[in-house]
Amino acid sequence: MSILKRNNVIVSGTGDTVMMFAHGFGCDQNMWRYVYPAFQDDYRTVLFDHVGAGNSDISAYSFKKYSSLEGYAEDIVEIARELNITNGIFVGHSVSAVMGLMAAAMAPGIFKTLILVSPSPSYINQDGYTGGFSRSEINELLESMDNNHLGWSMAMAPVVMGNPDRKELGEELANSFCKTDPEIARQFARTTFLTDKRDILSQTDIPVLILQCSHDVIAPEEVGRYMHQHIPDSTLVIMDATGHCPNLSAPEETVSAIKSYLHEQ
Repeated sequence: MSILKRNNVIVSGTGDTVMMFAHGFGCDQNMWRYVYPAFQDDYRTVLFDHVGAGNSDISAYSFKKYSSLEGYAEDIVEIARELNITNGIFVGHSVSAVMGLMAAAMAPGIFKTLILVSPSPSYINQDGYTGGFSRSEINELLESMDNNHLGWSMAMAPVVMGNPDRKELGEELANSFCKTDPEIARQFARTTFLTDKRDILSQTDIPVLILQCSHDVIAPEEVGRYMHQHIPDSTLVIMDATGHCPNLSAPEETVSAIKSYLHEQ
């Protein structure tokens, strides 16, 4: 099976440097539609869907492989190698931000810079670390999803989006959640919310931009500050954008922050 077909890889834009965009849980590459065009004049842009999401080849989904974030990170490396990417820029949203950290460690040289949008290495409060949720809250979230995927999607999406005055954004995210196969969504949720990758932060040896939204219930400000403290060559930008998905709710600010950072590199 073609790797590019498996992950519905779309390559466009011009330039010698590749900028790869990775979407978060319950989404697909369409979530970048307001952001990536701003970089097409200067970069070759790469969009893709994680296996099980969007227009990926669902027959390639393996419950064993994707029970850990390593499976997704391996896919990112495979796409990069298939496209002969070296010294690229990786832009990852939410859980894909951590996948980018992992992929960069797995295959040194494919990326020279990581842009992490609303990232979190661990969602559970523990050992003095504030992840945003207690273990019991995560268990309740996963149980609710198991019992009623559609209802969970409709209730959770507006909370994740965090822009109550713009209901259309929450509705779009809810529709995206609902499009995902429930069995795959449940596994991806467990893989996302039960993972703790704090240990890899200090091992990151390339420049990292952390874009932290204001009032993000999924990845609160303490998480962004924690990552900034533990990633050696990192820059933290606290955005005016609220919620967890600035690529949809505040694309202009997102683009501006990324461009400003890359201009200074």
